[in-house]
Amino acid sequence: MLNNLRTKKNTSPKKVFVGLSGGVDSAVSAALLVRAGYDVTGVFIRIVLPGYPCPAVTDRQDAMRVAAHLKIPFRDIDLSKQYEERVFKHTLEEYARGRTPNPDVLCNREIKFGLFFEYAMREGATYVATGHYARTKQEDGHTLLYTGNDTAKDQSYFLWMVPETQLAKTLFPVGALQKSQVRALALKFGLPNATRKDSQGLCFLGAIAMDTMLTRELHPLPGDVVSEDGHVIGCHNGALLYTLGQRHGFIVQHRSPDDQRPLYVIAKDTTHNTITVSAQAFPPHASKTSISLTSCNWIGPVSTGTGAARYRYRQALIKTHVRSIGDTTTLELLEPQYVPAGQSLVVYLKDRCLGGGVVDKSIPLFD
Repeated sequence: MLNNLRTKKNTSPKKVFVGLSGGVDSAVSAALLVRAGYDVTGVFIRIVLPGYPCPAVTDRQDAMRVAAHLKIPFRDIDLSKQYEERVFKHTLEEYARGRTPNPDVLCNREIKFGLFFEYAMREGATYVATGHYARTKQEDGHTLLYTGNDTAKDQSYFLWMVPETQLAKTLFPVGALQKSQVRALALKFGLPNATRKDSQGLCFLGAIAMDTMLTRELHPLPGDVVSEDGHVIGCHNGALLYTLGQRHGFIVQHRSPDDQRPLYVIAKDTTHNTITVSAQAFPPHASKTSISLTSCNWIGPVSTGTGAARYRYRQALIKTHVRSIGDTTTLELLEPQYVPAGQSLVVYLKDRCLGGGVVDKSIPLFD
């Protein structure tokens, strides 16, 4: 484990800026790098938006305590304004359009592997490091992205937007470990945050639900729940709050008492503020799903052909046939699915994350 991180003998230690979040994963990452002989600096990214729980004060204290324990320099940078402009506002705009964006993916591209990465390079760092559960490998002149060894914690899905040039200068020290091993190492190293629980909620905003944030910012109005045949059968809290495949959060009033089948959102109309629901979780009689992706980012060599994909974190991988590759990409999921526009669809070849794109259109295909 440590051998993979160790710097070459008879050379000056490579300088690494570690993003210290205050959590256990980044703390153990920093400790492993110190023990591997790197010149490590801990950096806390401060992001605070007025009116949100943003736990920056507590997180910064924990990050400082870790840096002090490891006897490494500590810095902090405030990226609150940039986060608001590049991540927060974009997320709200996408939801207002009826789309389902992934703010954590955007945060990685714009903040952690964008502005923080650029800051580290300006300050003389050779690498940046984070506590993500993912791995990189150098193959044939390319830096390739692979899943973390802990399948329950793998975070490669959230990293598909990170360019290969940034990945080439990024270290993921805990990517080859199980979460249980990381916890054990935190105790072994005597880290002051070893027993801290994993963070919950939205990236940098803290313990707040997405629906709560959207309700506060976009003021959605109640609307009608519509059946597949166009009849109003209930009410909801605002169409922009729902995503395709969702099966809760709305009320059905006009339904037979004998029919207790779960209902799934299969369409939404933010212009007329309606959602359409069905007892069919997937498009009936369809065999495949045609997907058009935009804003694509591909990591290393990628070719057309068969692979696998997911459009939600931790979703079971779906067999996929990639038809064309580029800034705009077309592919087929070899299953019928209702895929939300705006969501990240990430493509894999075994345990390698090839990259992905933002879903533009999804069309069911019939044999």
